[in-house]
Amino acid sequence: QVQLVESGGGLVQPGGSLRLSCAASGSIFSINAMGWYRQAPGKQREEVATITSGGRTNYADSVKGRFTISRDNAKNAVYLQMNSLKPEDTAVYHCKVEMYSSFQFYNYWGQGTQVTVSS
Repeated sequence: QVQLVESGGGLVQPGGSLRLSCAASGSIFSINAMGWYRQAPGKQREEVATITSGGRTNYADSVKGRFTISRDNAKNAVYLQMNSLKPEDTAVYHCKVEMYSSFQFYNYWGQGTQVTVSS
């Protein structure tokens, strides 16, 4: 009964910015890493950015310097600030939450939000 609600996607011109949000609710226990992934048509899903419970971040080379991942543990939320957007950033973006519960790890995925970068 864990639900991830994503928001912030949309249409933006090259060079523009968007901020994606993902908030988890429900039966939440000990969230570990969180991250953002994207999948463009005809391509494999790609890891964009991750952030650990301690705040350590990792980014795909293609977004370094442009995207920033952050989290708000009090809100069980993860964010992705996307600046200097390029057409190649166009994809469906999904958030993922890794959770530890009952001595097991679980991965929960959001339904996805469309990001389209086009002039």
